[in-house]
Amino acid sequence: MPVPPVPLSPQTIEDALKIVKYPGFSRDIVSFGLIKDIEINGRDVRVTLEVTSADASVPKEIEKQARRALEAVSGIGKADISVRRSASASERETSQREAAPLLTQIRAKVAVASGKGGVGKSTVAVHLALAIQRQGLKVGLLDLDIYGPSLPIMLGVTERPHAEGGKIIPLEKFDLRLMSIGFMIERDTPMIWRGPMVHQAAEQFMRDVAWGDLDFLIVDLPPGTGDAQMTLSQRAQLSGAVIVSTPQDLALVDARKGVRMFQAMNVPILGIIENMSTFVCPHCNKMTPIFGEGGAERAAKEMNVPFLGRVPILTVLRETGDAGTPFEGWDASPEVRRVFQTAAKRLVEAVGFAGEPSKDDQ
Repeated sequence: MPVPPVPLSPQTIEDALKIVKYPGFSRDIVSFGLIKDIEINGRDVRVTLEVTSADASVPKEIEKQARRALEAVSGIGKADISVRRSASASERETSQREAAPLLTQIRAKVAVASGKGGVGKSTVAVHLALAIQRQGLKVGLLDLDIYGPSLPIMLGVTERPHAEGGKIIPLEKFDLRLMSIGFMIERDTPMIWRGPMVHQAAEQFMRDVAWGDLDFLIVDLPPGTGDAQMTLSQRAQLSGAVIVSTPQDLALVDARKGVRMFQAMNVPILGIIENMSTFVCPHCNKMTPIFGEGGAERAAKEMNVPFLGRVPILTVLRETGDAGTPFEGWDASPEVRRVFQTAAKRLVEAVGFAGEPSKDDQ
């Protein structure tokens, strides 16, 4: 006479699973507390297990052994094993660290971005930072253009930063606090980095630099609208973004992409600056619109975002940028000084606070 099957119950299932050892251990998965749920529907059984392991082979091995153990139990029809993987404590800590907002001690963070390279984004970032600083605010400049860091040359900085108490101390020039990958490498060293390395370096500059008590941080982003730009923008919790473009249609197509990228991330567009708007001959002062005229202003109106001004092509801007003496460019071109001072005042107002009277106005 055949032996009737044992009535199925949660205890029956647990007892069957006690023969399944955790890989590499003598203890079984039941004593480890891996069983999270048992469902019995007639002769069918569904067991949910939760495993904490960085080794992807461990959940697979446990699932295989658990299914084998249940299929050996008389009376079970279908045995469905679901193994979900939970993050380890170190993984949770890493995840929390990566999700935590950065630069929270700084009152306003504004990205200077461009849809493409070669439009003078870093030149604009440097001059905006200087102009905001002259509004009486404490300002930092973070050069996250990993592949083409321009900050060391444009501000004439040759020192290397040092660390204190586990934090990188930013360099200072013209009363700006400065950080750039260019401070860490030799001038002619190419940055042959893949995406994850770029993210890691950029996050370190945001997380591990002792910026101190700053009112304003200008963040010079890499050109483009890819994943790196989006991730960096989100991690920095930006107060807003400034888009730099030249007047011609080709550049404006990419500028529009930049505007839409920030809008998709709910980052306010504080304005568009048209760089290289026209060439001013150093001999006769004749103005020639090499890249066309007024394109960025028209694009700003079309997209309903502020237009912050035009920066002409001037020999003195190139010379002072190469020499690391930006204020000499201001002294030589009242027009350039006016454009950046006006843009700086608009940015300071747009992010919700006003500085002291400009040093140039006193």
